[in-house]
Amino acid sequence: MISRRTFLAAGAGVASAAPRFNVLLLIADNWAAPHASIYGDPVVKTPVFDRVAREGVVFSHAFAPNPSCSPSRSSLLAGQETHRLGEAASLYGPLDAAVPLFTDLLAGAGYHTGFTGKGLGPGTSRRPAGRPANPAGESFADFAAFRKARPKEKPWCFWFGSHDPHVPWNRGRTAKVEESKISIPAHLPDDPAVRKDLVGYYQEIQQFDRECGEILTALEKAGELDRTLVVMTSDNGWQMPRGLANCYDLGVRIPLAMRLPAKIAAGSRRDDFVSIAALAPTILETCNLHAPKSMTARSLYSGKRRNEVFLERERHANVRRGDLSYPVRGVRTREFLYLRNLEPDRWPAGDPEMYWAVGPYGDVDNSFSKLMLLAKKPEPYFSLIFGKRPAEELYDLRKDAGQVKNVAGEKEYAGVKRRLAARVDAWMKATADPRARGATGVWDKAPYSGRKGEQGPPGA
Repeated sequence: MISRRTFLAAGAGVASAAPRFNVLLLIADNWAAPHASIYGDPVVKTPVFDRVAREGVVFSHAFAPNPSCSPSRSSLLAGQETHRLGEAASLYGPLDAAVPLFTDLLAGAGYHTGFTGKGLGPGTSRRPAGRPANPAGESFADFAAFRKARPKEKPWCFWFGSHDPHVPWNRGRTAKVEESKISIPAHLPDDPAVRKDLVGYYQEIQQFDRECGEILTALEKAGELDRTLVVMTSDNGWQMPRGLANCYDLGVRIPLAMRLPAKIAAGSRRDDFVSIAALAPTILETCNLHAPKSMTARSLYSGKRRNEVFLERERHANVRRGDLSYPVRGVRTREFLYLRNLEPDRWPAGDPEMYWAVGPYGDVDNSFSKLMLLAKKPEPYFSLIFGKRPAEELYDLRKDAGQVKNVAGEKEYAGVKRRLAARVDAWMKATADPRARGATGVWDKAPYSGRKGEQGPPGA
């Protein structure tokens, strides 16, 4: 567990002489937990993530608040639930310039801020409403260019937004992956197409890890590593079917490790439930700045520990006629996952025929696995991934870690379901969720800036 002497921010009213730590965010694109070697995955090799974890703190129950890229990244920046961020709760939705972000606050306090790769996205090439640039900061070709542009002695915040392990999984192919050790999740068949995708996915994780290592090496050589808060994580879960765009663990449970010797005890482990929305106030506290009242998430330096995390989604890709969302609210505890599908008559994976983006069942991105599933229609896998879902889902994680047997209708779970449903209701009301007041079309009507048919075939 964390030592309260070391894993404790300096707090409010810090003297100006307090050290001004740098911030390095290393963010993967669709990397799910537990796919890192320090978590016990026998296939992937992640020596850099493991080092950050060993020399700092590793979180075993870290989650994205939303299983969709730009909503999750908006939440990370704003320190809020995605339903509080208006149109930004949907993929390709703009993030309002009036929302305070930790990057804005750091820049206002004199920090040199910038990013490379994927910042807030997708969709930010069209500039979020009222913002002159991507909210992650000024764009740079790489970390070396960012460092070169930094005014001397100025503290900095750099966002490395990798595009790995995003489909198509065609990078990092020289990385060795022992296919025989790959474990196929319960919701997918053991098929050569699935194994081919998983090999590529693991290779790109290792590519991400290697590139993060290059940045850490540059910092170490410059003598700045120990003055820098290093955060290594992901925006949401993997892009395999029933992962991304779903509130099951493989869509929202992610790796997270942090390192800063002055504040975090080496070898620390956190088993409580955390959301990456908490990174915004945590970073501000590290940099001796106050989090604004709009940030409903609490700093990870806080002594408060949670045994649950709330989950949600709105529109992912534009894949239903009428631009319709597929709204979900839910809660994950140690023993259960409860999900409420607010529009169960809609297709959770998107319409069976292509509407605008990706293809048929467009909330499942293109991969060899998806092509195989559409061609062979193997059961029960096809229905688990593409079929309609009931208004409520409940999974007993003590018996069903893969979250494939819905027990919401079983009498013995009636009390558990009522209790968790009440927790979701209370959370929605407390956080001013527009859906707490009933059905709303706010996210159905939100603009979608993605291009028509935006994703090509696997390997394209």
